[in-house]
Order: sequence, then C-alpha cells, then structure tokens
Amino acid sequence: MKGILITGATSGIGHQLALDYANSGWRVIACGRNQTALKELSASHEHIDTRAFDVTELTQVHQALESLPWVPDVWLLNAGNCEYIDDGVMDAALFERVMKVNVIGLVYCLEAIQRHFLPGQQLVLVGSIASEMALPRAEAYGASKAAVSYLARTLAVDLAPKGITVSTVYPGFVDTPLTQKNDFSMPMMISVEQASAAIRQGIEQRKLAIYCPKRFTALLRLLALLPYRWQKALAAKLSS
Repeated sequence: MKGILITGATSGIGHQLALDYANSGWRVIACGRNQTALKELSASHEHIDTRAFDVTELTQVHQALESLPWVPDVWLLNAGNCEYIDDGVMDAALFERVMKVNVIGLVYCLEAIQRHFLPGQQLVLVGSIASEMALPRAEAYGASKAAVSYLARTLAVDLAPKGITVSTVYPGFVDTPLTQKNDFSMPMMISVEQASAAIRQGIEQRKLAIYCPKRFTALLRLLALLPYRWQKALAAKLSS
C-alpha cells in the first residue's frame, strides 16, 4: 500500500487530496493546525493518520515529523497563505506573514522530512500560477510562490542523484476557503475535486510541473512570454 504525507490538509485542496488518496487505497498522514478538522479526517477513514503542528514553528515541525508510523512514497507540501498588498503600499508585517508560511514554513518541513528521504520517492511542492506573471496586489503572494518555484527546480537538480523526483504544482483559481475571501473576479475557477484529480494524475505520471486548470494556466504562461511593458499594461487593465 502506497503512502503520502500532506501538509495543509485541514481545508481546501489539501483536505480534498487527503480524502481522495485515502479513498483510492493510499495511507495518508494529514498535517495541519486545525485539530478539530484533523480529528474529523482521522475518523472519516481508517487509512488517515494525522499530525497537528504549525509550519511556522520549527520546533513543532520537527517534533511532529521526526518519527512517522511509516515512510511515505510521496511528500506533498501544500500548506500556504495568501494576503494582498493594496495600491503598491508595502506592509512589512503582511509580507513577513506570507513569506513565513509559504517559504520559511516550507523549508522547515523540508528540513524535518529529509531524514526520511529514500530513492524512488516523490517530493511535491505546491506553488501557484501567480509566480509566472506579475499580477495586481500580488507582491507578497506572487513573490513567495516564485521562491517556491525556484526552490523546487533547484531541489529537482540536487535530489535527482538520490533518486527523488521533485514536482511543482501550479494551480490557478480553485474554490477554497482562501479564494472565497477574494473580492475580485476569478476566471476559469475549478472545484477542489477537479484540482485534486489533476494533481493526483500529475503525481502519478511523475510530472515535473503540474498545471491546473490547464486552459487558464496555459493562458497566463503564454502572456508571461510577452515583453514586460505589455504585461504591465495587461496587469493595469486587470486592476482597473
């Protein structure tokens, strides 16, 4: 029986992935801060084990991940946060909060799990299509996800000799509690069920880059090839 560890498993994409993997016969270690949600997950399926910790607390991360009931085949680091900058006015505290979860918290998890790395495993980091093109108000979020994308590509090079595949997920708009807070139009939004299906398929195929939904992410990738001045003009229209 295959196994997967998922961070950020108490809501959104991570929660759906935990359920879908368990229902397809995988063993799952679901990680998150919300202990009530973790208890519900554990009670929902016999194949789901849980770990409660805050990814921004290094000691908690190590304590939770130092000893595991079994070694996963897939490590899916999905925990993330999003806050927006208004009118280009820098908010250092906001920027730090986003970076702390999306980048530093990710590195904390990597440091804790690397002792369990074995040939044949797959490491999956969840980025965002927002890292491909400058978007309005996304200074903090986009920068954090650009860091995740670069980190994943670097790890793919350094971990290849150890037999570990590194994949990056680039979601567009997915209907989650996080995106439900947004106050702007979100074109081509997909459900968490659709996102989970696309991500699981990409992981199964051991793709280095997993994009979902394909049409929207392909469009942004295409726009990102335009000259920067054209991209700036398009971004300005999006924010007007």
